[in-house]
Amino acid sequence: MSGEADRTMGIEEEMETVEKNNKLKDRKVSWAKLRRVDSLNLEAGRVSMSSGTHGSKMNWRTTLSLAFQSIGIVYGDIGTSPLYVYSSTFTSGIKHNDDILGVLSLIIYTIVLIPLLKYVFVVLWANDNGNGGAFALYSLICRHLKVSLIPNQQPEDKELSNYKLETPSSQLRRAQRLKQMLENSYAARILLLLATITGTAMVIGDGILTPSISVLSAVSGISTSLGQGAVVGITIVILIGLFSYQRFGTDKVGFTFAPIIFVWFSFIAGIGLYNLFKHDIGVLRAFNPKYIVDYFKRNGKEAWLSLGGVFLCITGSEAMFADLGHFNVRSIQMSFSFITFPSILAAYIGQAAFLSKFPEKVSNTFYESIPHAIYWPTFVVAVGAAIIASQAMISGAFSIISQALSLGCFPRVKVVHTSTKHQGQVYIPEVNYMFMIACIIVCAAFKTTTKISRAYGIAVIGDMMITTTLVSLIMLVIWKKSIWQVALFFLLFGSTEALYFSSQITKFTGGGFLPIASAMFLTTLMGIWHYVHKERYMFELRNKVSSEYIRELAADPDISRVPGMGLLYSELVQGIPPIFPHLIASVSSIHSVLVFVSIKAIPVSRVALEERFLFRHVEPREYRMFRCVVRHGYNDTLEDPVEFESQLIQNLKAFIQQDSYMLTEGADVALTEAQVESQEETKARSANSSSRIIPNKNQGGVSRASSDPIVNKSSNTFSSLPIQGAEDEVKFIDKAMEKGVVYMLGEAEVVAQPNSSFINKIVVNYAYSFLRKNFRQGDKLMAIPRKRLLKIGMTYEI
Repeated sequence: MSGEADRTMGIEEEMETVEKNNKLKDRKVSWAKLRRVDSLNLEAGRVSMSSGTHGSKMNWRTTLSLAFQSIGIVYGDIGTSPLYVYSSTFTSGIKHNDDILGVLSLIIYTIVLIPLLKYVFVVLWANDNGNGGAFALYSLICRHLKVSLIPNQQPEDKELSNYKLETPSSQLRRAQRLKQMLENSYAARILLLLATITGTAMVIGDGILTPSISVLSAVSGISTSLGQGAVVGITIVILIGLFSYQRFGTDKVGFTFAPIIFVWFSFIAGIGLYNLFKHDIGVLRAFNPKYIVDYFKRNGKEAWLSLGGVFLCITGSEAMFADLGHFNVRSIQMSFSFITFPSILAAYIGQAAFLSKFPEKVSNTFYESIPHAIYWPTFVVAVGAAIIASQAMISGAFSIISQALSLGCFPRVKVVHTSTKHQGQVYIPEVNYMFMIACIIVCAAFKTTTKISRAYGIAVIGDMMITTTLVSLIMLVIWKKSIWQVALFFLLFGSTEALYFSSQITKFTGGGFLPIASAMFLTTLMGIWHYVHKERYMFELRNKVSSEYIRELAADPDISRVPGMGLLYSELVQGIPPIFPHLIASVSSIHSVLVFVSIKAIPVSRVALEERFLFRHVEPREYRMFRCVVRHGYNDTLEDPVEFESQLIQNLKAFIQQDSYMLTEGADVALTEAQVESQEETKARSANSSSRIIPNKNQGGVSRASSDPIVNKSSNTFSSLPIQGAEDEVKFIDKAMEKGVVYMLGEAEVVAQPNSSFINKIVVNYAYSFLRKNFRQGDKLMAIPRKRLLKIGMTYEI
């Protein structure tokens, strides 16, 4: 009976083993891809096919829902421009009636050229997995060109489902030459980063000026009865309420605001058509660009200076790209093409028709052109729309700051993801209240929309010019368009924006200094943070722990192992950080299971959960030390510590099982480049041979068939661990978990080297130190529980 029982138990164990092997095979690891990468490694080939292009698999119902939301989020700014464009253009009054046609023609073709052609049909497609903005463009470039200043690229990253890396075609050698030139030029890499940071700073500055001018211009409709002081006071109260409402998130704000903006577009389109047919249908002649030429001939320098006012008709265009992460390409294209574009065009045409009969009323064109019967309903809707206009750039600024934070270019702030249904919708409390204070100061200082408009255009046009440059680079190197297509895009849009910028810059002393000063301040702040962040990483890279040190540590009898699991956090990807020897020297003991956790930002929007964790054994294996790289995109959020801990442990166990499985297979997970080439040659010679995986009943695992050319059966390089060994190791980890998990966080103080330059000492010892102390600390950013946190102090000299 006992023998029969033993045989039954043996059969059951064998069945369990076969079942485990089948589960391992079901993980769908791409063996061919894994041979090509070094390996923090085994998880690298687990590609999720569920995370495609942003919005590519959205049904039309979802797309229409997002298109409706986008009306309330994206177009408030460009939609409320009719409130002040004509008054900002004709600051000295209308001297010739045909000037109205010239300005209207400029407005029509500016709207067609920049928002419609450039953004809707070109720039929106330069997204990074559905995310827009300067940093999305920069991350897209960094994936295809090795221009990142922090050398943490790994071959495994290319296997991510969202990476979508394509090698330039051999037929377009120009793209390859430009790629090599940029990669080999340190100055070009710095210039690219600075352009990205400056564009981001411009958008942030725009997020401050947009609420000020939009709300103030709407409330000014009652300035004649209450006075300008009361208008400013009401504007400030409205702004405080608006910023207080941001915490509810883009999703709720969008559904609340969209009906109001839709009604607003209906009002301005209806009023425009009313004025067109009532006063002068002849203004439709402005579709002939001849009137633009005549306008410049007639007015000369004054016409050029008036371009600053004309440009205000497209402020908010960049919100379509900056806010793209909140929606998708199709929803933005639909809402702009079918609602926003025809509505604002009708509004400007109608106002031009009104001015052709009443040119003396240009200082308050919008309110003067409203039919008396609907004046107050329009005023109420205008105020609501102006409040909502602020939302466009606020949401865009939140998204871009979140991206900058993930790529190490912004001090640590709290990012709240406000929607579980739609990706990329975030709220940043600290930035929100900084914006509110800045808007209040701007309104109180400038008091009128005319003065704010002098500052407003420079921030917008600066960001547009940087976007044009980055998209041109993407077209050349990534999209691999022909040189004439890239030249046409760059010259057409770049020259137009340069012309508008030259007009805007003349208003520097009248208020234009504000966005330039704020952009310089924010660029300096982000530049300092990224510089020290990079130097800190390079210090850890240069001083990383050697393998000899680990072997000596394993053999040192004075080092004790305490029960439990330790998670040592660092940013270093290529090795063990220097904070570890500092810990050993101070404590002389480590946990029975130790995991070096590196939080790595990947230049993609999102990393699928099943692709997030990469593990590697730290030799000697019996020491039970592991390296783990936790990869996240700039729109990912680090989970709750309990959830994160559970995911890490589950993936560690899966790694141990899979590592044991591959070792049993005889697969080399640390192949050198030369070995890979040799194997590919062998594989080519054996093209007619077939390879398959078959069960190995003797070992209770699986082995590769003899026809596989990769396996060298005479090699004893690999120490095959049986599945039972993996199970023992998993049980050991479970016991360590029962004793508790301790989070160890390196708190490295960064100081300048004594012999460094005076500027470096100012930047590192004072500027960076101030930012680090006054923004969020690492443990708060990752929500590490305080009772299980051990901080390790160390000083880095850079």
